[in-house]
Amino acid sequence: MVGPVRPQFVLFGSSIVQLSYSLQGWGAILAHLYARKADIILRGYSGWNSRRAVQVLDEIFPKNATEQPDLVIVYFGGNDSLLPHPSGLGQHVPLQEYIENMRKIGTHLKSLSKKTRLIFLSAPPVNEAQIYGTSVPLGQRLRNNESCQKYSEVCLKLCHEMNIKAIDLWSALQKRGNWRDVCFTDGIHLTSEGSNIVAKEILKVIKEAEWEPCLHWNSMPTEYGEDSPYDPVGPDGKTTVNVSNWTFLETKEWD
Repeated sequence: MVGPVRPQFVLFGSSIVQLSYSLQGWGAILAHLYARKADIILRGYSGWNSRRAVQVLDEIFPKNATEQPDLVIVYFGGNDSLLPHPSGLGQHVPLQEYIENMRKIGTHLKSLSKKTRLIFLSAPPVNEAQIYGTSVPLGQRLRNNESCQKYSEVCLKLCHEMNIKAIDLWSALQKRGNWRDVCFTDGIHLTSEGSNIVAKEILKVIKEAEWEPCLHWNSMPTEYGEDSPYDPVGPDGKTTVNVSNWTFLETKEWD
């Protein structure tokens, strides 16, 4: 552990989370904006479903930890929504079990501390043509949009019941023109354009949430943000310029 102790934001989920630090992903965007505000901790595992998440809840989020996260962003559903494989193996989780698994995740995370806030991301759509092309017969396609939508809807309904902030990725991505062509690298995982949408939705929820303290990057204190004689010298050659809040991104886009 290194100091000073910062607020912790944990990204917990499957490959949509694990890959969020790549290709100008949404996790990388958050890490950049919160660089001197909070630690963005990645706990994303490619291929995982809600079953595997439930198995390790106590290990990843121990209730006796000295410091508990201030925010946990959770994404499971895309792999759960796969249709059952004939072998009985694989990632598919029946809809009702998925609901109960997500309820267990939400209940556990809520119990960590009074300060821990939650945001759940629902299953996004997919581009079936990009995933399968013309090489896989319809009967062998285990991932489809109809199933994704069902899992997205029950996730949002559960979040409403549990008073958990939720983001409807199913709808958010489809608001983008030509979403099938611009949002996915392979029909499933997100391009930088798709990640921009996710990041904006997350930041919108954080900004509008009536949380105390506010967790929006532009409202949080900057670590070592005080003026210093060791800052860069200003244009007048006599004073220094405080650069502690420089993000090197177009900040209006993320406000």
